[in-house]
Amino acid sequence: MPQIQIKLVRSAIDRPERQKRTVQALGLNKMNSTATHETNPSILGMVKSIQHLLEVTEL
Repeated sequence: MPQIQIKLVRSAIDRPERQKRTVQALGLNKMNSTATHETNPSILGMVKSIQHLLEVTEL
């Protein structure tokens, strides 16, 4: 399956708790941290919900 690399480029501070939990669920802790995930509907849904905080690259 194809993979995507997700990078946290904006802070989750001052965001709703739901968005903070989504950032943690994707495995992102600090600014500029990256995580690699396989592309599936659940991951893409999480990415879409916080796309304003992320930078996504297809691998």
